[in-house]
Amino acid sequence: MSTNKDFTEMRKLDLLHISIHGLIRGEQMELGRDPDTGGQCLYALELVKALAKDKRIRRVSLLTRRVFDPKLSNDYAEAREILDDNADIIRIEAGPRRYLRKEIVWRHLDAFIDGTLAYLRREKRVPDLIHAHYADAGYVGRQIAAVLGCPFVFTGHSLGRVKRQSLVEGGVDPVEMEKRYNLAARIEAEELSLDAASMVCTSTRQEVDEQYALYDQHSESRMRVIPPGVDLSRFDGPGSPEMAAAIDAKLSAFLSDPSKPAVLTIARADERKNLAGLVRAFSGNEWLRENANLIVIGGNRERIDKLPPGTRKVWMQLLRSIDDGNLYGVAAYPKTHKAPEVAGLYRWASERKGVFVNPAFTEPFGLTLLEAAAAGLPLVATHDGGPRDIIANCRNGTLVDPLDDVAMGKAIEAIVSDSEKQRLLSETGHAEVRKHYSWDAHVATYLSEIYRILPPQPVVRGSKSRGSLVERERWVVMDLLPKIEDESPEMVGRWNQVFTEHPIGFGIATGLSFDETWEVIYRCGMPEPGFVISGLGAEIRYGESGVLDERWQQQIGTRWNRDGVIAALSEVAGLNLQKDRFQHKFKVSYTMDSNHASSRLALQRKLREKGISAKVIVTAKAYVDVIPIRSGKDVALRYLENRWGIDPARIFYFGTFGNDISAVRGRNLSALAGDADRVLKQLHSRPRLYHAKGKGLAGFFEGLDHYEFIEGTKPPKPNENELLGEEDVPPVELSP
Repeated sequence: MSTNKDFTEMRKLDLLHISIHGLIRGEQMELGRDPDTGGQCLYALELVKALAKDKRIRRVSLLTRRVFDPKLSNDYAEAREILDDNADIIRIEAGPRRYLRKEIVWRHLDAFIDGTLAYLRREKRVPDLIHAHYADAGYVGRQIAAVLGCPFVFTGHSLGRVKRQSLVEGGVDPVEMEKRYNLAARIEAEELSLDAASMVCTSTRQEVDEQYALYDQHSESRMRVIPPGVDLSRFDGPGSPEMAAAIDAKLSAFLSDPSKPAVLTIARADERKNLAGLVRAFSGNEWLRENANLIVIGGNRERIDKLPPGTRKVWMQLLRSIDDGNLYGVAAYPKTHKAPEVAGLYRWASERKGVFVNPAFTEPFGLTLLEAAAAGLPLVATHDGGPRDIIANCRNGTLVDPLDDVAMGKAIEAIVSDSEKQRLLSETGHAEVRKHYSWDAHVATYLSEIYRILPPQPVVRGSKSRGSLVERERWVVMDLLPKIEDESPEMVGRWNQVFTEHPIGFGIATGLSFDETWEVIYRCGMPEPGFVISGLGAEIRYGESGVLDERWQQQIGTRWNRDGVIAALSEVAGLNLQKDRFQHKFKVSYTMDSNHASSRLALQRKLREKGISAKVIVTAKAYVDVIPIRSGKDVALRYLENRWGIDPARIFYFGTFGNDISAVRGRNLSALAGDADRVLKQLHSRPRLYHAKGKGLAGFFEGLDHYEFIEGTKPPKPNENELLGEEDVPPVELSP
């Protein structure tokens, strides 16, 4: 029998990393171009590059969103970018082709899921593990992992609850904050990702103790602190004379005496980064005003009035602070910089015996601190998150309260005014950062933790038998209509005719059991389905004989605790367990008194507080079902599509209930009944989502006619010029 050590040494891994928003390419990352292109993008890219060099990796890919935008480089439109022999960037189309800020991208995450699964099917690829970076990738990654049956790893990077706290403390209006950032949806997506994750990868101990601890599903046993590595080779040597001259010219244009010690900061122009606080700290310190220069690298801009609202607000604050402090001649704030210049900016400040400052209100890690230390700059940084660990390890600076401008100014002065102290901190940091933060060390720890959570056998790669399920080129999938027994015999006859006269398959996705479903089919003379997803995804069975999909059963059983669910909800007012015939080993069902019962989110929170990973589904304000975290009608349907090679674009999905929401937001051709649940009616129309006026089967046929589905026409293409307003963000409550 093989030991775990033998297994670890023998098995080579196929890993999939997902980082959706921002701009990612293999070289010359445009960090700071906008608020969405920051350290997270660079970390994900460099981790993939570092993993590719390890002999235990068979293949590693970084998935991001494909962008066709005349304002951007064509690099972001390439479907595949090769990084190494076994590493690449894969770009998935989702939503409008142009570049979108991350809050708008949320509307298209279900399309990203379908696009990713289509890519994996084409490649005949099933990764051993999926690692998602940030909440949007978490929403995508956990569902793809559920479809494929592989482990899921989550890294939040910047967390919604932490951002909400800092914005409230900073005086941001709560209504305006929610409208712009939609933090409720983001936080729920983070909770769901923590529910589903086999491992949560963090950069610092403080993240675990103070940030993730704010979440209901905070599980210490699944948290792993692995400090990221940094590509320090960029800081070896003096750099090119041409680059040094270009940077000197760029900064000297602002400065009366460029030889003074430099107080440097590099960060996105984001409220959380507190750049205006640093300007106030500098201008309020008499010694610094007389003896140092302030260098603010706050991303790239052409015209301030063309910047996104949040970035524009930060720059207006910065310029006002510089003007109020009369810092002309001692403050440089260039409009643009290129990625290769970043290392040169650190060198420029180091040569002038300067200091690097990170004044952010919150800092999950602090990549720029490591880069600055590698270039020989002492540090002054916020007493939050990553800087605590970095300065403790590198022993090269001071932690400060980002809300105390005076103390920040004094801390900077204490270093740059003492040349011997500045030199010692510079030399210590230069050596210690290379000891503690190499990519080799990060990868070694990361892979040792990954092997711990892998299943004993690799994920099944493909199906041995395709069966009759795939003999149909097109499929109709729907739930049992709420008033099916009131439909006229003529309408039901027409319904049957669709499947008897045309090569179209029929599938049912319902909350009822398999036996209950067939009782309704027989009683109402309905078409006979080729498959039934029953119990909201508790089972998948094929044909009238009900052949059970055992692979699906194995996948959804991960971390399912049925007895724990019943115990946790046993004393909740307004909930009553349904009779045994409505229960399933992978579903706990209740009736709900809507006048007394808790909300779906409150029930979900109660389970999380007990450490139970599960989904809570509320239907028609009368029924509550609790199912495994990897289950659900939408996940089960995607599993069928993936296992049997069914193109989502060849599925017509007719939605009626709130639990259909994720299934109708992807690449299926979807129609919503005129009497659909309120949450479905709130969804925006789009090329693959049609709101029918007719109720019941009348709406069903209206949808079929809209897509000309019976005739087999090609699915509509998304409108590349589709306009999205700033208000067009996801619903506050994401479907689980």
